[in-house]
Order: sequence, then C-alpha cells, then structure tokens
Amino acid sequence: MSLVCEHLSYTYSSHEGRIEALRDISCTVNEGECLAIIGHTGSGKSTLLQLMCGLISPTAGRVLLDGEDITSKSVRRRLHTEVGMAFQYPEYQLFAPTVAEDVGFAARNAGLPAEEVTRRVRLAMERVRLDYERYASLSPFELSGGEKRRVALAGVIATEPRILLLDEPAAGLDPAGRREMDAILKRFTQSGMGIVMVTHSMNDVARLAQRVLVLKDGSEVEQGTPLEIFARAEDLRAINLGVPQAEEYAATLREAGLPLPAGLLTLESLADALAALTPVGEGGTHGL
Repeated sequence: MSLVCEHLSYTYSSHEGRIEALRDISCTVNEGECLAIIGHTGSGKSTLLQLMCGLISPTAGRVLLDGEDITSKSVRRRLHTEVGMAFQYPEYQLFAPTVAEDVGFAARNAGLPAEEVTRRVRLAMERVRLDYERYASLSPFELSGGEKRRVALAGVIATEPRILLLDEPAAGLDPAGRREMDAILKRFTQSGMGIVMVTHSMNDVARLAQRVLVLKDGSEVEQGTPLEIFARAEDLRAINLGVPQAEEYAATLREAGLPLPAGLLTLESLADALAALTPVGEGGTHGL
C-alpha cells in the first residue's frame, strides 16, 4: 500500500489576503517505512498531514491511495479506515469514562459487532503496551501523560490503519515516555505499517525515519535519507533546523582531533564509534 502526494499546493484566505501554505509538494510513504517531515513553525508540515488524510482539499495536485485519487467517494471510504491520524497532544481528545470505551469509540462508530470491537480494543492496547486487564476499566483521566498518549494512539490503531499520520508524537513526553513511544513506533513499521511523522526533534528523525522531507515556507527544500539530510548541517542551520544531538557531539570531538566517521546520528552509534577508539590491551589501541 502507498500514499502518494503529487504536486500538492494549498492556498487559504485570511485577513491578509490569499496565503500559499504549500507549493508543489510531492512525496510518497509506503507500508513498513517512516517518512519524517521537518521544518520550522509555519513551514506547512501540519497542512500537509491534513491533505494526506483528506481533512482539507488541495488547491492543486492530488493525493493517491494505491494509485487512486482520494477525492473519489469509494476511495475516501477506504481512506478513513486505512489511513489514521493522531493530532498533536491527542490525549486532550479523550472523553470516555473508561480506557476501553475510549479506545473502541471509532470502531463502534464504524458499526462493527461488539465482539469485533472488543477484539480490536484488546489488540490495539497490546500494540501500544497497555495491558488490557489492568487498564481497560480505568478512567483515562487518572493516567500519566505518557499513558494518556498511548490510549489516544490506541484509539486510532483500533481502526486498523495501514498508514499512520502523526503530528509531533513525542511532544510533551518525559524521557521515559519518549523511549516508550519510540519502541511502539518501531514495532509499527516492523509489522508493515507506514508512518508519516511531523516532528521538531532531529533525534526522533535519526532514530525512527528511513526518509526525510524538509520544508521551508511551504516549499520543499530537499528529500533524502537521514544520512543524506544531516550531512548538510550548514544548510539545515540556515533554515533554523539542526542535526541530531549525537552528530553535534561527534562534530565537537572531531574538531578536538578524534578520528570519528561521518553519519553518527544516534547516541548508540556514537558510543560504538568511541568504543572502537578505546585501548584494547597492552599491545596497542584503536586510535586513542
């Protein structure tokens, strides 16, 4: 399955006149991969997500689901079940008295039988690491921030989408919550789900994405793998973006004389590179 954006543009009216939010954007997300969309505030990231899931219609261009335009009525019905979206801070949308009722809301609204709703709720909660027996009867408002985020995500997953659109999935989470969300999203892609992730965190991009789309003022700057994108650190800084923390550390260490390779985008890869430079015994060293 694929979701393809072809030459998308979007213009809206404001008190300042006509505003071009997006200009000629093309990208693809396939099952089993994560596409990260990055850019400063106002670059068009969230607008692109809304176009992808059909919440708004493009001024020009089209969105294709498996090669078919989502403006078609038959395709739009598929779109609502096969493409799910979680907004930034989705936990603010929790409303049901119990976790199970909240997670199952969309599935029940789709007219599914009660036993199928229960099956989907159990599976969705399992996929976001919430034990059904422990959490199902609890009020979602009694949970931690990270748990609420996972309940909200489970509600989207219960519709069994094949592509998931996420707007800042780790925003506001503490380090433990971010690690938990990382693990969940990695499992999603490993199971074949496609993910489009809008984020301001270059660390999240380095850990999770296979491809990156960079936006500036509604236009595409470039697309590529994380290695390709972050190799152009100066270009990113010129548009108020940065590189992953690990690559910043590595650059400082290179300036200090350590022979570290390029492309150290995660702390794990940096630690491995540093370990390769440590002494290996009385007979010599790996570089220190």
